[in-house]
Amino acid sequence: MNFELFAIDGQDIKIVEKLVIKLQDMMTDGERIDYIAIQKKPAVTILPDSITISNKRIFMCEFTKLGLATDFEIFSWKDIKDIAFKEEIFGSKVTVIPTTGENLSIDYIPKVQARKLYQLIKGALESSKIKELELEKEKFIVTVPKQAAPSFEIHTPVEEEVVSSNDQASPKIEEVKEIMITPIVEESAPKVVEEDDEMTLKLRKLKSLFDKQLITQAEYENKKNEILSQI
Repeated sequence: MNFELFAIDGQDIKIVEKLVIKLQDMMTDGERIDYIAIQKKPAVTILPDSITISNKRIFMCEFTKLGLATDFEIFSWKDIKDIAFKEEIFGSKVTVIPTTGENLSIDYIPKVQARKLYQLIKGALESSKIKELELEKEKFIVTVPKQAAPSFEIHTPVEEEVVSSNDQASPKIEEVKEIMITPIVEESAPKVVEEDDEMTLKLRKLKSLFDKQLITQAEYENKKNEILSQI
């Protein structure tokens, strides 16, 4: 691997090499390292802390016991709520805000590296939220039930029955009654109940998405009107 790719913003190449070797053993299938930011204190920093981001996770690393041990705090993107950083006289203080638990901060991150971290992490969080919203929308698919054919069949035999009675053709009247009366009434009732239950469930799911701010007001109104138009 070309370690110099992670040292373009002034990172210590030796620290980069140590980190990459450790992190490679923790990478999952399809995971890659995107950026490494390394702490740089005003005095000589022998064992600096660091923040590494991949396309799936964020790694906060701290060397301990004179470099013989390493502590990692690892979060997937869905477990990160936000990131913040504050530029100070010597470098920047970068704070990772998880969805649960305490905030984690590393100071003395060079300002250029801190800005790059902020940009990449913000972009990853936005992409993660978009994917989550798309998954929620895929679960909520409005389907239009096909119930047009049975409603027309109800009226057709009635008209034929009236005409046949005026013509006084009794055998034809009896044949129409036997074929059309009983099955149509029994089929229509359960379909209406199922439709009402299905529409109620869809409206509740739609309201839940709107309450969680996963869809906009306009999307909520459009979907609601589309469901109500099926009644």
